[in-house]
Amino acid sequence: MKYTVITGASSGIGFEAALAFAGRGKNLILAARRHEELEKLKSKVRDINPSLDVVIKPVDLSISANVHHFYDSIRSYEIETWINNAGFGNFASVGEQNLTKIETMLHLNIEALTILSSRYVRDYAGVEGTQLINVSSVGGYNIVADAVTYCATKFYVSAFTEGLAQELKESGATMQAKVLAPAATETEFANRSMDIDNFEYASTVPKFHTAQQMAGFLLNLYDSEKVVGIVNAATYEFELKEPSFNYVPKNK
Repeated sequence: MKYTVITGASSGIGFEAALAFAGRGKNLILAARRHEELEKLKSKVRDINPSLDVVIKPVDLSISANVHHFYDSIRSYEIETWINNAGFGNFASVGEQNLTKIETMLHLNIEALTILSSRYVRDYAGVEGTQLINVSSVGGYNIVADAVTYCATKFYVSAFTEGLAQELKESGATMQAKVLAPAATETEFANRSMDIDNFEYASTVPKFHTAQQMAGFLLNLYDSEKVVGIVNAATYEFELKEPSFNYVPKNK
């Protein structure tokens, strides 16, 4: 049996991605902090396809010690696709940002993603049909005022994943590495970024996608041979592209 791993699966894009991959008949390993929400998701997946195996893993990946433990705990499963979706944002000027929150964001957005990506590549780079998809942001290609540190974490995700994609191709590996870069999406992201309870997208944001729409875009990226799937910040259309960052290959 083959599995798709999705981190940050308790809400938003991760939640809808799990339902989308369930619609494709994929067995799932779902990770997030909130056990109760994962149980709800598991129930919804079974409504879609009761024959699927759904493994839930309550874990806080912003805690460094948990990251290797999480990977080790699922190493006995055959993993076809790994989606690093867990992450959060922050809106504040650099001089005024809450550094405790920032440290947690750096651990989750950068450290956990890097370790999980690296270990998955180490184990599966040569396995036909495998994919690693890391969720970045249009803020991983543009610097947004009052979100400089968050954007910097997503620039890291974009550059790391694009570089990995080039590296895998250069080495002849069969695994594909890809970047999903959403723009404004109706999820819990704004609530946590601004430390509020209920952000109203419809009355505040001129354009946005639903999490279900973004999960559909994720499937489009999954099905394609392109490395980057990004929402055009001007038109809000989803585009599939080649890598944006310059890659310097090894000397032959």
